[in-house]
Amino acid sequence: MKNKSILSLIFFLIITVLSSSGAFAHPGRIDLPKNQASGTLQVYYFDVGQGDSTLIRTPENQYILIDAGNNNQGNNVVKYLNHLGVNTLDAVVATHPDADHIGGLDDVIKSINVKSVYAPKVSHTTDTYKDFLLAVKNKGLTIKQAKKDVTIPLMGVTATFLAPVNEYGSDLNKWSAVLRLGYKNNSFLFTGDADIKSETDMLINKSILKADVLKVGSHGSISSSSKKFIDAVKPRYAIISVGKNSYGHPNAGILSRLKDAGAAVMRTDQKGTITAISNGSTITFTTTKGAK
Repeated sequence: MKNKSILSLIFFLIITVLSSSGAFAHPGRIDLPKNQASGTLQVYYFDVGQGDSTLIRTPENQYILIDAGNNNQGNNVVKYLNHLGVNTLDAVVATHPDADHIGGLDDVIKSINVKSVYAPKVSHTTDTYKDFLLAVKNKGLTIKQAKKDVTIPLMGVTATFLAPVNEYGSDLNKWSAVLRLGYKNNSFLFTGDADIKSETDMLINKSILKADVLKVGSHGSISSSSKKFIDAVKPRYAIISVGKNSYGHPNAGILSRLKDAGAAVMRTDQKGTITAISNGSTITFTTTKGAK
């Protein structure tokens, strides 16, 4: 009997250690962000691994979703939205047809009421892109073109596309929809995978690029975030949506460039979902992993 007690104690200790180490963690578990009180502008940079997905909640409780990560992240994005009480998306923005941006959008569109969908006028032949188009069609929606000077009608904030400025053939990253959001004295810039050519065209077009918070282009790739572009944006904060990858994202040189520009850099692979809260004059942040 004594031996059984000792064995039971040992077994209990082993289970406790394994549980605390995460050995039995549920593979589909995600860390959900804190639901912020209404009346402020909130931007949730979702942790979707190596991909992009961002939710904007306006002070008037309107919601805009930009991208939804890869195919395997769609259900997670739906979980994020449900947790945050999102019943209707006033706008969905598909920045470009790459799978790590639009892969999960079909799941979102099927699960959540959507009023409008914006995307650049470029197509792709992948099943992922076809799934996105089919989900839009099945909801009885048509895609509104995202391009420079197009605005998303919202109350109390401005949301204007700065890109694509031109047409770029089959180069999908260059087609990325770039959205600038303004709320009183604060501003945010969402760049998708816009590369240096697109950045240059925005500069030539004399777009208003200045923004307090920059969603860094292409997961911190060296193909984006030129010095001239960063100098024009002058971000105080730079958010990089990134996960485990073999591309070298984020690039060390880009990280140095952002820091040299005075931007505080935050990464979803290190901080989890990052939430920016603006009252129109100041911006605070909360994350699901670690300290601010």
